[in-house]
Amino acid sequence: MLESLNWRTSSYTGTETCVEVADDAPEGVMVRDTKCRHRGTMTVTPSAWSSFVEHSKVADRF
Repeated sequence: MLESLNWRTSSYTGTETCVEVADDAPEGVMVRDTKCRHRGTMTVTPSAWSSFVEHSKVADRF
């Protein structure tokens, strides 16, 4: 199931030393460590993920 999801990394990283996100999972937005995929995933609600992304954009301005 996890491998059939659309995992992607941020375009800002430029490498694969970041986290991967799959936002096409039925249970929510899934996040995992790119280097240690075997350690599991974290699942958050779409609204929590949107809030995190928006906060990150604002924090990046400072």
